[in-house]
Amino acid sequence: MSDLLERLRGRGWRLTSQRRVVAQVLDGDHVHLTADEVHARAALLLPEISRATVYNTLGELVSLGEVIEVSTDGRAKRYDPNAHHPHQHLVCSRCGMIRDVHPSGSPLTDLPPAERFGFTVSTVEVTYRGLCPGCTQTLSS
Repeated sequence: MSDLLERLRGRGWRLTSQRRVVAQVLDGDHVHLTADEVHARAALLLPEISRATVYNTLGELVSLGEVIEVSTDGRAKRYDPNAHHPHQHLVCSRCGMIRDVHPSGSPLTDLPPAERFGFTVSTVEVTYRGLCPGCTQTLSS
């Protein structure tokens, strides 16, 4: 599970009621919500929260490095709270569902020196694509 709220408290980030609700909505495993989904869920907990506040808070969390912005295939950006837990993403090519995966090995060290072309590689983004069980079942029906 993500430890987003604890990380924000540890940073001394001012947790207003609006910021706390956004962080609560984002906290958890396999959370990859769009800004609109964050707003809808936050509004259930704090009806007066505005869309602008959600967007601003998400922007701050990304700037702080506490949330990762995930973009896949031109779909809406999604926000991943597992910024401090190395992982890759598994994306359904049909519905866009995203799951965190933790393959063995390191894609950073798996790139042979001859394929680095003199680059000093600092990060790697690997995205696995396929069909989720629900989409597979729908296609076979």
